[in-house]
Amino acid sequence: MKLTRRTVLGSAVVAGLAIASGPLARPAAAQETIKIGAPFNVTGALSSVDAPALNGAKVKVKEINDAGGVLGKKLELVIYDTKTDPTVIAATASQLINQDKVPVGLGFTDSDSALALGPIFQTAGVPFVTPGATSPKLPDQIGTDMFLACFGDNVQAAAGAEFVLGKLGGKTVYLLRDNSTEYTTLLAKYFKEAYLHGGGQIVLEDNYKAGDKSFTAQITKLKALSPKPDVLYVAAQPDDIGLVVKQMRQAGLTQPIVGGDGYDTPLLLSVGGKAANNVYFSTHAYMAEDSTPAIVTFYKAYKAAYNTPPENAFAALGYDTVGLVADAISRAGSTDSAKIRDALAATQGYKGITGSISYAGDSRVPQKTVSIIGVKDDKLYLAAEVTPNWIPKP
Repeated sequence: MKLTRRTVLGSAVVAGLAIASGPLARPAAAQETIKIGAPFNVTGALSSVDAPALNGAKVKVKEINDAGGVLGKKLELVIYDTKTDPTVIAATASQLINQDKVPVGLGFTDSDSALALGPIFQTAGVPFVTPGATSPKLPDQIGTDMFLACFGDNVQAAAGAEFVLGKLGGKTVYLLRDNSTEYTTLLAKYFKEAYLHGGGQIVLEDNYKAGDKSFTAQITKLKALSPKPDVLYVAAQPDDIGLVVKQMRQAGLTQPIVGGDGYDTPLLLSVGGKAANNVYFSTHAYMAEDSTPAIVTFYKAYKAAYNTPPENAFAALGYDTVGLVADAISRAGSTDSAKIRDALAATQGYKGITGSISYAGDSRVPQKTVSIIGVKDDKLYLAAEVTPNWIPKP
């Protein structure tokens, strides 16, 4: 998922967080720990997705440390709030490399943040794993030290296209994209390719910019269409989607609205309200007490730690990413960055709660099943699990 200029942090996300602008207090014997850099946008426009990812990461660290740690040492997350600000992100990357001397890092749920940090880690030869930055282009754009723990946007867009064509019977689509971010432009591009490949027809494409308050111009053109499209696909960021669906419903647009994991935020329901009904989005796991046994176990641990259920699937991705990194360090038998990087690249069948993670050949993006979440009666439910049959190239 990107950087926008607004500051949004729901009260549910704040619960359990005690983050300063610098790293958390370190254990007295720092040399006895294995440091893992953990920059996240705990405040700012991406807080509703980054903060849960960090919380999930902390749950996994405690679990591993309680079991004895890795290579006889405890894991230590070196946490920074990068404030949804690319300048802060770049400065933090340098701090983690030059002062904190981390041998590996993890963080972020959006591609623009990863792009701001990745080159600095790459130059230093330090591997970085992102829980939720979904651009499948990131490893090629940044280099051999960048890994994704999540599926790529081409996969979730293809899953969304198959869901629209199959489950929703949507033969025609209106496509709206935020054209100011890497995440939303790629998601829309991949959806269009997959949807057209599947035989669908896009009747109108339009754009807006992250942070826009009014979508009247776009809605006016959409309402003028005749015949009306079966489905509306909107590629949006977390802090925009609630307002988008609210204004569309207020304008009398009742079609299903479909999008990507940018919708997987409490803001969809808290801002959108009843307008969010008949909305569907692709994401990484169904977070509920009636989900898979592994998710249910995590759900309970997260709730015990923060007195709130996991806000979204990014919490589970943060948990999985720590597990993935710890597994690589264990297999490397070392905290040497190059050895950790090679162990990450050799990962095959790491069993995360959001799915199995393997890296095939030179790819550093795992292939995982996509969960489609729907909203009905103001509540989320699992609408489908999709492994797309055709996936656009990155």
